[in-house]
Amino acid sequence: MLERHGIAALTTREPGGSPGAEEIRRLLLTGEPERWDAESEVLLMVAARRSHLVATVWPALAAGRLVLCDRFADSTEAYQGWGRGLARESLMALHRLIAADFMPDLTFILDLPVGDGLARARARPAAVTQGADRFERMAPAFHERMRQGFLDIARREPERCVLIDARPDQATVHAAVLVALRERLTLAI
Repeated sequence: MLERHGIAALTTREPGGSPGAEEIRRLLLTGEPERWDAESEVLLMVAARRSHLVATVWPALAAGRLVLCDRFADSTEAYQGWGRGLARESLMALHRLIAADFMPDLTFILDLPVGDGLARARARPAAVTQGADRFERMAPAFHERMRQGFLDIARREPERCVLIDARPDQATVHAAVLVALRERLTLAI
């Protein structure tokens, strides 16, 4: 949609988004939920992020492109911090090590009750998902802690974060994202 309006944009994801990061993604998302302890998991995550930044994100930004990334540092705080119990200070130190003070200009936090989110994940076509990933198979209590983490991030950083109610249909959520893009980034879309 952005490119239809003449805005050069790159869509990418984490973990993933570069060849090395995609390899790490497979390690993170496959296997049993207890495959990695929290510390190993976060180290893999930040290794993937560094590869993604160096190979994909920073070159795209240097070329004048808008980068839309599905997950970034806030997800690490929510998943490995709130969900898995790692200290926020440690996570911030790891982020500074690999990215200095680099953060998104705008973050959308799509909020959905845990049961609804897990039901949507189960309903996705198997061709897209190849089944539930390791995180989706974690206990509902993990998902609730993670959700509370995202809500806390949105409360702490309202100048950067936009909380979007993701309960409505896809078209309604998309419209809410477009409104925020127009307002926050003053894009003519």
